[in-house]
Amino acid sequence: MDTIASFTVDHDALKPGMYVSRVDGDVVTYDIRMKKPNAGDYLSTGAAHSIEHLFATLARNSAVGDRVVYVGPMGCRTGFYLLTRDTVSHAEAIALVRDCFARIAAWEGEIPGATQAQCGNYRDQDLSGAKAAAAALCETLNGWTEEKLDYEG
Repeated sequence: MDTIASFTVDHDALKPGMYVSRVDGDVVTYDIRMKKPNAGDYLSTGAAHSIEHLFATLARNSAVGDRVVYVGPMGCRTGFYLLTRDTVSHAEAIALVRDCFARIAAWEGEIPGATQAQCGNYRDQDLSGAKAAAAALCETLNGWTEEKLDYEG
């Protein structure tokens, strides 16, 4: 069996940031890495869940929302995947992530889709943890450029 591309990335060397994970036809997968892998500090499930609800809602309601294919958490709890159509430029994708996470860091009020009728685990939310993690990513992505989207960059 072939090893999938994401398992060929050296996770011991990987740092928080934003990377192009893969391109499949007209779909680009971005690796939004919030935590250093295997370092013992991971997103709590509640914080990741809250980020998922907010990031997905904000991304899909953005100027490029009709070209957002998927937003979802990594099982290892170190970040998120963002899948877009290739008509979203890398610069637009970076701007989208920066904007979404700045808005998450400042979020006040209810988490979208976090009611019993809308979510399969609606009680597992941690807005304060989500806000702190989002703020940290905003610092990481300050000055992030298209040249840094390569895992080797």
